[in-house]
Amino acid sequence: MSEREPKEETAKMPERSQAKPGAKSAAKARNRNSAIFNEPAVARRFDKRSSWDKITSNGTISAAVMVVATLLAVVVANSPIYEPVHEFLETSLSVGFGHVRLSISVEAFVNDFLMAIFFLLVGIELKYEMTVGQLRHPRQAVLPMLAAVGGVVVPALIYVVANWGGAVHGWAIPIATDIAFALGVMSLLGNRIAPETKVFFQTLAIADDILAIVVLAVFYGQSPSIAWCALSLIAILALAGLARARVYSAKPYLIVGLILWLCMYNSGIHATLAGVILAFFLPARSDIRLGSLRRWLGEQAIELEDTYDDESHVLGQHDFTASALNVERVMHHVTPPLQRVEGYFAVSVNFLILPLFAFVNAQVRLVGVDVVGVLLDPVSQGAFLGAVVGKPLGIILVTWLLVKLGFSRLPRRVSWGQVVAVGIMGGMGFTMSILIAGLAFPNPAEVVVAKCAILAGSFVAGSLGVAYVSLIAPFLRRHLRR
Repeated sequence: MSEREPKEETAKMPERSQAKPGAKSAAKARNRNSAIFNEPAVARRFDKRSSWDKITSNGTISAAVMVVATLLAVVVANSPIYEPVHEFLETSLSVGFGHVRLSISVEAFVNDFLMAIFFLLVGIELKYEMTVGQLRHPRQAVLPMLAAVGGVVVPALIYVVANWGGAVHGWAIPIATDIAFALGVMSLLGNRIAPETKVFFQTLAIADDILAIVVLAVFYGQSPSIAWCALSLIAILALAGLARARVYSAKPYLIVGLILWLCMYNSGIHATLAGVILAFFLPARSDIRLGSLRRWLGEQAIELEDTYDDESHVLGQHDFTASALNVERVMHHVTPPLQRVEGYFAVSVNFLILPLFAFVNAQVRLVGVDVVGVLLDPVSQGAFLGAVVGKPLGIILVTWLLVKLGFSRLPRRVSWGQVVAVGIMGGMGFTMSILIAGLAFPNPAEVVVAKCAILAGSFVAGSLGVAYVSLIAPFLRRHLRR
């Protein structure tokens, strides 16, 4: 059953839109589960897991959790418990082996370590799209990817113009799109956003993530340590060696990935990039010959039937349990390590890591702050206008130019009204924008100003997007028909 030749059939990740079973197939699955389990209560618990999966895979719910965490952070930051919470976030965590010891604050642990896991999922999504998604078709991907470039360049230019001669180093703050937030808002709009538009936006947001990761690595690292950079390179070569040796167990990759994070954390390169690097070395293939799997399972079913003794206790049926364990091990290998690792971390990222990041980094204390001064600050104006004006302007303008010049064309069922909606919601930049703001400004006062602009920009962009799709676009369609 082991796959040793690269030409063997590989496991294909199902399209995300087709992953959810219909009502009939779900009912059949429940009936099969009820027939398998001895206890009805166990069957019901098993069925509840599928309901839990539906909840945890719902983008609207995860976005809502993040919004709640953000609002809670703002409330806490302006309440009497701000000081103890701030002191806790500054608490140092230490771990060591012998004379080697690593110390990191709670805040840095969230921003540098936990967010590396988030970036691992970003990298997995990128590799998924490059393997079986939109990014494997250059003709389909080129329009949203170039639109993403426009959505990065124009906001950066607006920020630079607003801060010329001042805090220009924060130019990258408004360039990022928070795909989790934006897709969550889009899902609230139901069928008013075409599925093709969501695919267009997702491809754009992935390209946006690639550009933001490059910017983060090139412009916002610290002075590099040659020794730790060399160790990071050795860890990357170890990952490449595992992939070349066709190791299909996820554990070795995760162990080396942890070592890579430690080396990059001390190297001066932002440690969260270790997650992206790790993702690109995770195998997207299965080491099972899928074409032979059905026949093999049929043979195993016959063997299980032959070895089963309905008069013996399960603990005494050694041949039967050994055969069942063999089937379990083989079926585990059907899923590629890339998908397995995504399954390990997806729920914790969406419902723990990102809300934690939002809570830790949205601590915007406005007590004693000159609100008018914040509004008039060039950093605030550049970040806000870059996201709310520059982002849609860049996305829409580049898309329009490419289509009018005949370089590309809009996907089927994606209208110009939908492109405008994508551009507006592209201004919802939260996670990466806050991360860049913390790296761009050593002065806490400037960070507070930037965070205020990021929060306000994301809220305004989301509200404008919903208002446009729900009210303005239908009004324009009715008006144009007349």
